[in-house]
Amino acid sequence: MTPNERRSGSGPRFSSSGHKPHVEEKTLRSETVHIERKTFIFSLKENPRGRFLRITEDVNGRRGTIIIPAPGLEEFQKAVAAMLPLAGPPAPASPPAAPPPE
Repeated sequence: MTPNERRSGSGPRFSSSGHKPHVEEKTLRSETVHIERKTFIFSLKENPRGRFLRITEDVNGRRGTIIIPAPGLEEFQKAVAAMLPLAGPPAPASPPAAPPPE
């Protein structure tokens, strides 16, 4: 038995095609943030197992996702807040476009 194999029948069930079974999710709120060439989608969702925050990063069509269970959101927020002062000041905004010549 390899270290990743389970002895018991517990754990996620997969269909014969190898895909996880679909679980109905309800979106409670969604926010989109654009930073440089990236788009971040924050979606607070709920399913029969509970609430969670799904953060999706989209860079030119390539997506990555992390999921934070609702009970861990406060700890996640504290970790991000602790890093903000170390990140330095925000990048300056782009200067306004020059008015067209008359």
